[in-house]
Order: sequence, then C-alpha cells, then structure tokens
Amino acid sequence: MRFVRSVALLVAISPACCAAAWGQATSPDSSRKREQFRNAETTYDWVTNAHGQKIRTFVTRPRSASGKVPAIFFVGWLSCDSVEYPDGETDGFGAIFWRLIEQSGFATVRMDKPGVGESQGDCVATDFQTELDSYRAAFDSVSKYPFVDQNAIFVVGLSNGGGTSPLTVGQHPVRGFIAASSWGRTWYEHMLENERLQLTGNKKLSAADVNDSVKAFTDFYSLYLIHRMKPGEIIAQHPEWKTLWYDAPDGQYGRPAAFYQQLQDLNLGKVWQDLNAPVLVIHGSADTIMSQADSRAIADIVNRAQPEHATYMEINDANHLLEVRKKLDDTVVPTMLKWMRKQLEQK
Repeated sequence: MRFVRSVALLVAISPACCAAAWGQATSPDSSRKREQFRNAETTYDWVTNAHGQKIRTFVTRPRSASGKVPAIFFVGWLSCDSVEYPDGETDGFGAIFWRLIEQSGFATVRMDKPGVGESQGDCVATDFQTELDSYRAAFDSVSKYPFVDQNAIFVVGLSNGGGTSPLTVGQHPVRGFIAASSWGRTWYEHMLENERLQLTGNKKLSAADVNDSVKAFTDFYSLYLIHRMKPGEIIAQHPEWKTLWYDAPDGQYGRPAAFYQQLQDLNLGKVWQDLNAPVLVIHGSADTIMSQADSRAIADIVNRAQPEHATYMEINDANHLLEVRKKLDDTVVPTMLKWMRKQLEQK
C-alpha cells in the first residue's frame, strides 16, 4: 500500500530582483534538476518549523499576472516523496500540479516535508505533528507574497493530505477545500477496511482465512493505534500474529508508528464539520488505498453540518492517483478549476 506520488517538474526562476521582492527567496541548489513551466515563474523559498528545521517551499506565479491573483496551497500525501516534478507529468498527482500551475492563472504553493528533497530532517522518523507544523509554517508564509490575493486562497489536499488539510490553515481565510483520494473517518476504520481489501485480493486465502485475519487485525490495530504500542512490541507479546504483520517493527509504509497514532488521535468529524468554506471531494472508483467510504465521509460530514456545502465526485475507473490507464483522468483538473472559479464568483 502506497500513498504515492512520483517526481515532477521544474519552474523557470524569476530574475533575482523579483525573487527578492517576494521576500527571503533563496537560490536553489543549481545541481538539482528543476521544473520549468511555460506559463509560470517559480521562487524557491524556505520556512522554519517548530523544530527549527528549514523546509523548502515552491511558489509559482503566473507570468501574465499584473496584480493580485488567487492561490492554491497544496497538502501532500503520506509517503516521503518530493512534490517537485522536474520530469513533468510522471504520475496523476504530478499532472494535477503541472496542469493547475500552467492552466489556472493562479499562484501555487507547495512544500517538501521534513527530510524530503532540500528540507531538513529525517522523513522516516518524522511524526505527523511535526509534518503538520511544517505545513502551518508554509501556509503562514503565503501572506508575505504581494501578488497573492489573501481572500482567494484554495487548499488542495491529496491522499492523506486531503483528509487533514483543514488543519494546515490556522486562522487564515480559505475560499474552498478540494480533497482528492482522501479520508474522513478514523485511521483505525481506514486500516481495517484496507487490510480486508488486501487480504481478499490474496488468492491463496479462503474467505474463512480472511475473516480470521481481520479479527486478529482488529486487536492488532487497537494495540498499535489506540494503545500506542509499536508493531514489534505487539508481535513480541502475540507471536501468533507474526505472519500477519508485513511491515517494520517500529512503523509502517516508511513512517514511524507515532505518525499513525497521531492520525488516530484526530477527530476528523469535528475538523470537517467546523468548516465554513465549501468543499469538493474527488474519488476514483478503482482506488484501492482510500475507499469510497473514506472519501464520502468528508462530504457527508460537511453536508450534515452545512447542507449543500460539499460536492462529491466519483471518477469511473480512476485509481488512487486519479489515473485511468496510467494517465490523469482528463476531467479532474477542469472540474477543479470550474469549481474554484465558481467559488470566486460567490460574494
């Protein structure tokens, strides 16, 4: 199971005088391959998180912009992959970045989490709270860019970042949230459903075997996520589950156990019900990482609190990266742009 993305693109760097005007912009590592956009210029900047780590941000500005423009703040996935795509649209999430940067006429802001790319830290050891603090510092930094309309900022969250994206904005005004391939339940529920899906796909297991394994996983994840034990500690106490566990003794999917325990601590019901901004939820029907129930939960929570504030869109045959036949579905970015522009028309 991977909450992925791949590599990505480069953006032409604005002249030094302009970069300085945007505030504390620094020259990127010239040895690194960078994104190059036709319709946008990029500044490579830094923010500092609560641990004092320097975190790399990527800020794009439309070349045609003569005044303030709306902006998109991206919240990324779970895995330790960069949000920078120097090779272009190498996967569906990278294609979303590229197309929104090139086609929207909006400014955009991305961040490489601690330990990824040029950001300081160790991603494999970074817990969720540290990552969240970094996103909050990045969102705070948007206010220093004079070309951004501070009353026209959208947040686009991908995969894990879609579920937690409202937590990144603090008290800043947001015109709308887009949650793509995301989750809105407890992490315990998400993982039990995901484990059943993976077990059912194993042709060596009978239906009875699957049920027995899911029963064991209910206890395993209770100890792991709720009672805050590491997987290795659980297996030491319950050797009968040794064949059940497929990952590291101190974490999962390349992140530490504390990361998932902190996700389990979240109350996403409260997070989403307290929003005043409209929400667009996008899910692929062939997504085997975040289920339809994971994504629908967000729209249902929002609409229960504020009827018709959330829109749910299911994309036929699209996978977790919103790809159909290994390419981003052509409806994704136009749907996002149409929805965002509609929100801007609302007074």
